Amino acid sequence: MIWSLICGALIGMIAGAITKKKLGCIWNIIAGLLGASVGQALFGYWGPTLAGMSVIPAILGAVIVVAVASYFLDK
Repeated sequence: MIWSLICGALIGMIAGAITKKKLGCIWNIIAGLLGASVGQALFGYWGPTLAGMSVIPAILGAVIVVAVASYFLDK
C-alpha cells in the first residue's frame, strides 16, 4: 500500500514536470494513481513495472490526467 502511494507520487511528479505544472504532494499521488489506471486502460501493460503499475503507460496516463485537470481547473 505505501509502496503504491510512493510510486504514484513519483509518477505524478514526472507527469507534472512533463506538463510544467507545479502540483502538491497529494495531487501528485492522485494524478499518479489515477493516471496509472487511465494509462493501462488506454495503452495496456508493457514496460517495467513498479508496485503493480506499468511505468510508461502510467506516466502517459498521468500526463493526460494532469492536462485535463489543468484545463478545467485553470479557467
